Amino acid sequence: MREKAVYTGMTLTLLTVATIWTLSTMAQQNSTLIVNGQPSQVTIIEINGHPYADLEAFSRATNGSLAFNGNQITLTLPLSAHSSLSASVASATSRGLSRAFLEAGIEAMSNVREWRSALANTIQNGYPISGSALATYRDEATTNLRLASVAASTDSDRNALRLLNSEFNNMKELSDKYVAKRQSLSYISPDSLQNDALDQKIVKCGHSLAAMAASGQFSDDGSCQ
Repeated sequence: MREKAVYTGMTLTLLTVATIWTLSTMAQQNSTLIVNGQPSQVTIIEINGHPYADLEAFSRATNGSLAFNGNQITLTLPLSAHSSLSASVASATSRGLSRAFLEAGIEAMSNVREWRSALANTIQNGYPISGSALATYRDEATTNLRLASVAASTDSDRNALRLLNSEFNNMKELSDKYVAKRQSLSYISPDSLQNDALDQKIVKCGHSLAAMAASGQFSDDGSCQ
């Protein structure tokens, strides 16, 4: 019996040594958990290809807290983590142009472009400039500009709306100027727009607004000022 007891004790000792050796080998394969971009003291152990972390160490790394109630463990993370995420989402949203604003804004931009094309075609071909004909384009642009104003819901929308209004006002000024020239029977050269600084400004602003609409993000390069 004594020999059997000794044998059993040696077996347990060997099993204990084997277990310690196995855990030691696993420890050498540990990984470090990165929390919010910073290395933490949380050690990750891989068992059968699956990573396991020390829950208490994870709680400390995230400034959280653990509560034990019977066989239930509750991990509570600080609200700051949720607040930071919400702030990031809100920030990204405020920088982007909303879909509703983009749709109305693009229509308004198209109206201004058609308005300018009609004026340019009239001048280049020496046709009589009719205020009533050009008013149709102006009215359509006014309607869609108003819709864009109502749809503006983000900071980017409101900033872009300011540039849209500037483009509209410049186009109205250009149109009114040539209608007035026609009414006063002043000579209008077919290449008048080529030397018109206001017209060139309208063209540059139009290109800037088109690029902004394509990216979906507000950007002011000064073309519409």
